[in-house]
Amino acid sequence: MFESTITKPDERHALVIGGSIAGLLAAQVMTKYFNQVTIIERDHLSAQPEQRPGVPQAHHFHILLKRGLVVIEQLFPGIQTELAASGAVAINASADCLWYGLGGWTPRFNSDLNFYSLSRNLLEWIIRRRLAANNRVVFVQASQVTSLLSNPNKTQVTGVQVRQKIAHKQDTSYRQTDFTADLVVDASGRNSRAPRWLEAMGYTPPKETVINSFLGYASRLYELPENFQTDWQGALVTAKAPGTRSGGMFAIEGNRWIVTLAGIGRDYPPTDEAGFLDFARSLRNPIIYEAILNAKAISPPIAYHRTENSWHHYEKLSRLPSGFVVIGDAVCAFNPVYGQGMTTAALGALTLDECLNKQLSRHADGNLVGLSQSFQKQLSKIIAVPWLMATGEDFRWNTTVGGRPNLMTKLMQLYLDQVLLLAAESSDIHRLFLEVMHLLKPPSVFFHTNVFRQVLQRIIRESDKKWNKSGDKLLVDH
Repeated sequence: MFESTITKPDERHALVIGGSIAGLLAAQVMTKYFNQVTIIERDHLSAQPEQRPGVPQAHHFHILLKRGLVVIEQLFPGIQTELAASGAVAINASADCLWYGLGGWTPRFNSDLNFYSLSRNLLEWIIRRRLAANNRVVFVQASQVTSLLSNPNKTQVTGVQVRQKIAHKQDTSYRQTDFTADLVVDASGRNSRAPRWLEAMGYTPPKETVINSFLGYASRLYELPENFQTDWQGALVTAKAPGTRSGGMFAIEGNRWIVTLAGIGRDYPPTDEAGFLDFARSLRNPIIYEAILNAKAISPPIAYHRTENSWHHYEKLSRLPSGFVVIGDAVCAFNPVYGQGMTTAALGALTLDECLNKQLSRHADGNLVGLSQSFQKQLSKIIAVPWLMATGEDFRWNTTVGGRPNLMTKLMQLYLDQVLLLAAESSDIHRLFLEVMHLLKPPSVFFHTNVFRQVLQRIIRESDKKWNKSGDKLLVDH
């Protein structure tokens, strides 16, 4: 029988494992429902926006999609003003970003699809600074969660055991500390130990689905020449299967540009000077190569290869302990090249808000029994769309492992190819594609009558061209 320990409303305590963006956003949500929120972070957190060991991918370009920006503004009103004041570069997705896609350059036009280009370090620091100003939030740094605490019959997580680093003048020592909590949120990322912790408590760990296209990328910061004039703030050159190479270049804070080159199927970009440039030159369009050829590099190329799509299916578990939920990359990590991670983390925090509000509206005494299952199921619905988009793209390459595209997936790819080709011809279709990419609309909009008609017309038009060419060839041959 399920038992739950009830805490008085003015003493409720929530705990977050990991000071990632997912963890920070979840913490902000929980300040609405808990008297204190503690964030346990294994790294030392700098007072400035600096690189930290626990986020190796922060060296690379990050995009906060329009939907993610809207959600974070909802959680932290006024944060867009702070982003702008800190040097984040405002970009209009349809006007300021050049995109060389499947059909060539996409149209440019003004729209309301605005987002900010900035380093991961700056975004995380701004969010963390806002949280630190809340007297309900406590950061515990240089500390690692080693296990979950539970009630005697293992039906409820009651906190965590933490290994804390204690720095002395002469050496470093460690101590074990128990933190009790009414709700523990695991936001520790791809390296989450939650499956092992649950197994140690007698629960079945979640099954994992992994789709890996073996994409790797390398990124480098540049200071562009003073005489470099452009009417754009970013450029993307996508791969066209079976080709494997792509790249992106975006302005970020500090009068810098970040360049990320990527290759699928272990076609990894080199990290030496000449190799990095040669890789940029090999892209389908030379715009990035030409921009960086005479630019001053202010960092070495840094590689990152851990890009598999990984989904731990907590939503399918028949049993979960009360008082414990998993969020962000600890549940589902996407191939980062598609830029969905931070926005999906923001949507996950919003889902946690909705689930907590519903739970505590029903149980004013703070009873959290059933929250774990309901949250993980709701989160899986949020994950489903970006997962389909990321894995659907990765399945275009026959080097991808973890499954093969079925007939329906192949037909979808062929249809979406036509949509992408149309996006190079039509501002309306390109805008629609951007809205789907920024998670503002579902992919199902590509199958609306108006879009389907344009796709069909394009197929007929291209078939007529091929038929006429083949007819002309026959006439010449005879």
